[in-house]
Amino acid sequence: MALISSLVAFGSVVAFEPPWIEVARSRGLVGSDMNKADRRKAAEAGGLWVIVGVALGLLVMEAINTFINASFYDPVPIFSMVSLLMLTGLIGLLDDILGWKKGIPPLVRVLSTIPAALPLMIAKYNGYIVHVPILHEIYLGLLFPLVVVPIGVMGASNAYNMIAGYNGLEAGMGVMLYSFTAAFAIAKGLWMTAYLSLIMVAGLLGFLIYNWYPAKVFPGNTMTYAVGAYYAGVVVLGDIAAFGLFMYLLYYVELILFVRGLSHGVYKENFGVVNGDGSLSPPYDRSYSLTHVMLRLQRALRGRATERGVTIGLMCLQAAVGAVALALFL
Repeated sequence: MALISSLVAFGSVVAFEPPWIEVARSRGLVGSDMNKADRRKAAEAGGLWVIVGVALGLLVMEAINTFINASFYDPVPIFSMVSLLMLTGLIGLLDDILGWKKGIPPLVRVLSTIPAALPLMIAKYNGYIVHVPILHEIYLGLLFPLVVVPIGVMGASNAYNMIAGYNGLEAGMGVMLYSFTAAFAIAKGLWMTAYLSLIMVAGLLGFLIYNWYPAKVFPGNTMTYAVGAYYAGVVVLGDIAAFGLFMYLLYYVELILFVRGLSHGVYKENFGVVNGDGSLSPPYDRSYSLTHVMLRLQRALRGRATERGVTIGLMCLQAAVGAVALALFL
């Protein structure tokens, strides 16, 4: 079931992405690749097909359960995840279509993810208990579905959007995030959580075929909001709050660096400064993003920094966070 659903997600992205790239280019829905000297254009909002592919994978999984396995269980969680993907993806798509830095105002964009959490709130309407280390169980009553869940969706979707701007980075970080979550879920016997994670991994891998350096298409906020919100759904439905929160460790660091920038009067950009040889230099005297840290680290270790180096380095860091999370919580 998981294999078939994942293949549907992967195959859908691989099939739909090339025509989207052509259509987006012909209609002018393109963006500049800021880490290239020629600022070449790539199609925008390609992450739309990750959402479509993963949604199709989820629906196929539900169909298999219903018509083949004859499983009689509550279908609400699956449909809540499909709805969550679609709603948060729509918010990001509107922002992408309206234009970079000209789309939906940041505060409106952040707050709009709260009502998008409604399907997940309904799915967890009776999930009043949260399992955490040391304290074991915390009874939150209606505060959990009505407050914790929407805040979690808002935080996860917007945080996931912060580590971005390099070919393959957003999708690559997602592959690491969901792969380790799937491994954790399998070890714990949380099969639905594992299936939800693996289907997303498949969709992101399909997208990476076109988004890896040099990228033909960008994910846009269409993908980043949806993939982040979906992770909140995976954590909530799987009741793996402690593990999920730890897996987001790099995004907390990114937030701290972002706030540091604001305190210095800098609303940071993640992009590097392109040098004559195609390598990258940090854009500021100080680091206001993990991408800046990775640029400096590369220059210190091997004398030059590259776009692929930033992506691979941050993916390795996310994998390290995942390995520590498995060691701590299994």
